[in-house]
Amino acid sequence: MGSGISGLGSAILAKKQGWNAFVSDMGTIQDSTKIKLEKLGIPFEEKQHSLDKIANADLVMKSPGIPSDAKIIQELDQIGIPVVSEIDWASRFTQATLIGITGTNGKTTTTLLTYHILKNAGFNVGCVGNIGSSFAESVAQDHFDHYVIEVSSFQLDHTYHTRFHIACITNITEDHLDRYQGKMENYVQSKYRISLNQQPEDYFLYCSDDPVLLNSHSNQNIDAQKLSKNIVRAKSSSNQKAR
Repeated sequence: MGSGISGLGSAILAKKQGWNAFVSDMGTIQDSTKIKLEKLGIPFEEKQHSLDKIANADLVMKSPGIPSDAKIIQELDQIGIPVVSEIDWASRFTQATLIGITGTNGKTTTTLLTYHILKNAGFNVGCVGNIGSSFAESVAQDHFDHYVIEVSSFQLDHTYHTRFHIACITNITEDHLDRYQGKMENYVQSKYRISLNQQPEDYFLYCSDDPVLLNSHSNQNIDAQKLSKNIVRAKSSSNQKAR
């Protein structure tokens, strides 16, 4: 659902994996996207969401721009059809190490910097997600061993099974509350979904002087190893003394 970067990428990956894909957009689909879909033999519709067609799906990938409380999403929930994010869909088909970065501010800068460091260190790494590049399309076409993924709260809302081996929350301040029933706590929980499936050998990084993170951190069930900014500084200081 949705024919933007996420929707098109998800359709491309579905086609490669042997699924029968169908693209539905309530708006107008760009001509360039139509050409790509036609070349791939993927049917599509625009200016509507046909429930009779979508209800036949085994799985629906929802583009992040579609609110969770949209009528079509509520109808799919009632029918019992799983609705997932592009992140959840794409992560099924890669064994790469996943580095997820979210936050109200600074996530794009942090994502680009992390990617720059890893790439220049010689890692086979891709940079995708909310930064403007489709994770699903990259999984379909590339062969990266590592991914740095900028993840928005809208993408995390329908991410259930993705495991980020390294997860980072830069900060949390009031934003997008219209998508979260006007409740800050709902927005905070959305951000913390980045740690949902982490294991004890994984890492969770957060800014220890962010007041919202500090106040909410103790209420989160995080299995990964937690690293705050102060811990990183302490290690850096001790290393300098050792030298």
